[in-house]
Amino acid sequence: MIELLQYDFFVNAIIAAVLTSITCGIIGTYIVSKRIVFISGGITHTSFGGIGLGYYLGFNPLLGATVFSLLAAWIIEFMSKRTDVREDSAIAILWSFGMAIGIIFIFITPGYAPNLMSYLFGSILTVSHIDLIMMLAITIAISLFFSIFYKTILFTAFDEQYLKTRNIPVELFNYILMGFVALAIVLSIKAVGIILIISLLTIPQSSANLFVKDFRKILFYSILIGLRGSLTGLVASYYLDIPSGASIIFFLVVIFIILRIIKYLITKKSSF
Repeated sequence: MIELLQYDFFVNAIIAAVLTSITCGIIGTYIVSKRIVFISGGITHTSFGGIGLGYYLGFNPLLGATVFSLLAAWIIEFMSKRTDVREDSAIAILWSFGMAIGIIFIFITPGYAPNLMSYLFGSILTVSHIDLIMMLAITIAISLFFSIFYKTILFTAFDEQYLKTRNIPVELFNYILMGFVALAIVLSIKAVGIILIISLLTIPQSSANLFVKDFRKILFYSILIGLRGSLTGLVASYYLDIPSGASIIFFLVVIFIILRIIKYLITKKSSF
């Protein structure tokens, strides 16, 4: 492990793993608590349209993914609250539209078709300094927002009606939080890829929730579990020469299984 730190790309990958774990630990706790995991899946797959557009027009695909993710998040929020279109229908429409747009633009891009493996399945070892700057900015923004408005976010996740009785702009907070969900998803694309992002936003939280029920504690332990799984998966992917995104998710699932067994044994022991 120590000898790997002499390589800049591996140091970048470690920093990316830390930032991604923090962001996904925070946002994932909100997503799981509010039970909008399916929404995050819709935003994730819609972002593929921005990646395809970025390749076609010649700009950074992650910038395109950011725009598409934000638009998808806000459109889903608008359609589910202001129209008669069901939320799951809106998600399905944007999900399929984003994927279709992405495939079309990639197909019509002149020259050889780009390698999409790093976007679909992640390649944290290829994170650049520019990517790290973007990740750091998003992580700081999300961390500050959750620190300042923690109580409001807590009620937004569990009891919106209470906030409305206190004349707090719940709708505005929902749009802001959905925007942060979109940004967290974009941040995670390089780490685990579009296909596996939902896992990074839910597995650490599910693991933490086995032992703690408090929102703040779930958030904190989700970050630690996500970081443990990310670093272990990162090292394993390097030595075993396997995709980093899949490796990270594999070890997160292993951690969940181990914790689930521990919880079962503790419960069984306490029952005697």
